[in-house]
Amino acid sequence: MPELRLTRRASLLLPFMLAACGGDEESFPPLRYNYLPPIQLNVAGYSIEQRFYPSGVAPDITSQSPVHPIEALRTMAEDRLQAVGTTGQAVFAIANAALTRQDDVITCALSVVLEIYPTPGIRSGFAQATVSRQHSGRIDDLQATLYDLVKNAMNALNVEFEYQVQTNLQPWLGKTTSVQSPVEQQPLEGAPAAPPAQPGLSAPPPAGAPPAGPPPAGPPPAPPAGPPSLPLLPPGFPPGR
Repeated sequence: MPELRLTRRASLLLPFMLAACGGDEESFPPLRYNYLPPIQLNVAGYSIEQRFYPSGVAPDITSQSPVHPIEALRTMAEDRLQAVGTTGQAVFAIANAALTRQDDVITCALSVVLEIYPTPGIRSGFAQATVSRQHSGRIDDLQATLYDLVKNAMNALNVEFEYQVQTNLQPWLGKTTSVQSPVEQQPLEGAPAAPPAQPGLSAPPPAGAPPAGPPPAGPPPAPPAGPPSLPLLPPGFPPGR
């Protein structure tokens, strides 16, 4: 009877024992982008459209990735786009999100388009971002390789996407970079100060002031006084008398 009880206990613990022997499966955290600055759009809202669907046949291996590229792109749009306007709509379209393999070369190709519709059916602007990353060489762990490849491609796409939006959709951005006012001119340090004005003397004109004009017109000054002149003597009058 004890032997039967031991066998039953062992059968109950068998799954846990097998899991311990096999080790924990490798986990891949989801890719998030809410740590990046948001992209604010002057629209009332936005939607996400999937315009690409993986073929599911070779050389496509998208389904084997632990993080699907389409889901990573959706998360990117949800984490980064913000609608701060009152009218109009934006559309974030997934144009490409493929993982393909040719021998030992794996390619991750991503492409998205952000479109602005101030009124339904009328597109006033768009920005498109496209990147491609590859892994070439030996593949020991396919899932880990695909995860790292998608992560690197998404990091590059975030940079390219923000650049294209800033370049092509500037009028529709909620926040624009303000231009700083020019710095006012300040006197140079160590420049000699103007000497104080002395009593009875006028201060010298500031540097760069126009030259003073001629003195005001008036009667010419009188000549300096000299010795008194002697009266003229008549002709033939001897001098000294």
